[in-house]
Amino acid sequence: MLRVLWELGENSLTFRALRARCGDMSPSVLNRRISELREAGIVAPRPADGYHLTEDGRALLRALRSIGYWAKRRAGTSRRPHRARPLPRAR
Repeated sequence: MLRVLWELGENSLTFRALRARCGDMSPSVLNRRISELREAGIVAPRPADGYHLTEDGRALLRALRSIGYWAKRRAGTSRRPHRARPLPRAR
């Protein structure tokens, strides 16, 4: 769902264009995501140019971007760098 929000953040997109921007997500999955977002009032159709974010959708995207900026700042100010543990060897 986040990918659909992100891709609609700047422009309205037709289903085909949105699908291409979402890495050729399967049509059934994209239809389901769009339906869920429409039910939530976050995305709406425009007959002339496809789907767009509603005002609530734009407000949600702004909030998500703020969280992303916070996470980037937080990662940059971490006192100890995160070290990934090695994966266990297959037996």
